[in-house]
Formats: sequence, structure tokens, C-alpha cells
Amino acid sequence: MNSTCTIDETIKETFRRFFDKAEPVCAETADTSRGDDDFRNTLIITSDTGEKHVLKFAANDFTFPEKIRMWQRTVNEYRSLGYYCPLIINDRRGGFPIVRYKDHDCVVYAEEFSKYRSLEDRTACMKKGNDEEYNKYLKDIWSMTAKIAAKKLDYTDYPSAYCLFETFCPSDKTDEVYENALEWKAVSETLPYEFAEQSMRIWWLWNDNRENLLKIYKKLPVSVFQADLNSTNLLIDDDGVFRGVLDFNLCGKEVFLNYLMRETDSENIREVLKIASGYYHFSEEEKCAALPLYRCLKPLWWSSIQELKDAGSDTQAIRNCLNRSEKMLTENIDFASSM
Repeated sequence: MNSTCTIDETIKETFRRFFDKAEPVCAETADTSRGDDDFRNTLIITSDTGEKHVLKFAANDFTFPEKIRMWQRTVNEYRSLGYYCPLIINDRRGGFPIVRYKDHDCVVYAEEFSKYRSLEDRTACMKKGNDEEYNKYLKDIWSMTAKIAAKKLDYTDYPSAYCLFETFCPSDKTDEVYENALEWKAVSETLPYEFAEQSMRIWWLWNDNRENLLKIYKKLPVSVFQADLNSTNLLIDDDGVFRGVLDFNLCGKEVFLNYLMRETDSENIREVLKIASGYYHFSEEEKCAALPLYRCLKPLWWSSIQELKDAGSDTQAIRNCLNRSEKMLTENIDFASSM
């Protein structure tokens, strides 16, 4: 939710570092911070020329000049395929300054104000559900992403936020998938004793699968992706046509198959694989890795944790949750035929 922002001297001086032919008049701010160690503010500034400009302030351990330059290059890779992405703009000295803002030492970069509205904005105007609208654009989203995957971009070693078997930033103790699995295990240990055997069996199955996946995971093809395909970042024009994507702050190198499955609901994976295969050639290694990767990502994800918590003392609800996770770990799904 955006709120009105006072144009103080810090904002004026920072604005002038990027834009020298206009003066800021008013601004809206969006705070996407996640605690004191991950401060993020976006300012949408209207200048005295009537134009809108975007300044982004960040103080965390995954935003720094070298990484922002990687985001810039990735924006250009998407644009080269005909997709619109707002340009990331250096200051007038060619860099990204450090500015003291709201008691944080922030790296600052500017962005072109988007030509198009996000899917979330359009959905709010149309009073329809985000999921319903998102699924209408699956072909557009995954044809774009498959084209980026086909480029097999290799100009960075910085992982995306969806990394597996490695961490995204120095403050992370483990990757998000393993972090969720450990939380699932902790919750399962609080369940009534009658569920102890099944819970342990699920945990062993998951760990065996993860160990087997690790043996082949590093051989899978990678590219560099935007890595955050939610409805706030997908750009749609006034005619409802998909135009592109914004917000590259989780961008990085990623295994395409991992990214695809992380961004896709279980029921849509095979459909998305078919869409992607029209623009991307899946290797035999990827076809072999699809099922163990699915079994690593989906059974103990945060949604399974929440379901177990919500089940409370309802033994049938608990059993349903555990059965669902165990089924994901044991059923054979023919992903290869969609690849």
C-alpha cells in the first residue's frame, strides 16, 4: 500500500543525483521492508515537469552496486526479446550512491516509471481474484521465461532468491526449501504420538530424495532470471495484453527447472512444462531430475506447515495433511512426457 511521502532535503538531494532537469514536487512511498536487517523503500516521485520517477532505497545484504549492475544487464536481456522492463538507472556519475535515509545507510538506484500497470492493479480495478487472472497469462509468462532459459545466460554467479543447496545472501543459514522442511519437522514433532511413525517416514523419504537430487542437481542447465513472477510484477496493458515484468531485486542465476516448479502450483506444473517446451529444449538430465525436484520442493513447503498448524487437534485433518505430503513423496508423476 502506497502512502504520501514528505519531500525532505535527503530526497531532494538524492533525486538530483539521478535527474538534473527536474525538481521533485510530491511523492508516494511503498515500504517492502522485512525487519531492520532488510530495509526497502520505493519512492514514486512526481517532478515539476509532471513526469514520474522511481527511486529505490535498500539496506540489506543482497543489494549492492555490483549486484544492481547484474540486474541492469538482465533487464536488457528481457528487453532484447521484446518484453518491456523498466530500465534501472545509474546516478549522473554512473554509480549507485549510499545515502542515509530513515536511520539506514541505503544504496540507491532509480528506475524508469513503468509504462504499464501491474496485474495486481488491474485485478483490483476489475474486482477479480488474482489467481484467476494470473492463470490467464500462464502462456505469456512461461513463454517469456523459457526464452530467457534458452539463452543460458552465464554472466553472474549470484544466485536468485530461489536457490537450492546454497544460500541467497550471507544472513541466510540455509536455503528456503530446507528451512521450510526443518520447520515442518519441528511442527510434526508436536503432533499426537499416533502420527509419529508416519511423520518420521515422511522425513526420511524427503531426506533420501534430497540427497539423490543433490547428485544430479549441479548438472542441470541454468540461466539468469527475474525470479519473482507474482501479480505485482507482471505488466499488462490497457487492452489486457501481457507486456513484461518489473522488480529484479531477487534476480540471479538459477536452474530453470527449479525456478519453474517454485513459481508454479502443483496442479499447473505439467501445463507450464508444455508451454515452456515450445521455446526451450529440456535435456535428458532435466527430464530425469523433474520428479525428484518436485518431491524436494512441494511436500514440506510452507503451505504444508500451515495446514498442519491449522489442523490443531483434529486427527482427521492431521492425517489428511500427512497423507498428502507422503503421496507427493511416493507417487510417480510423468513429467517427462510434458517436456
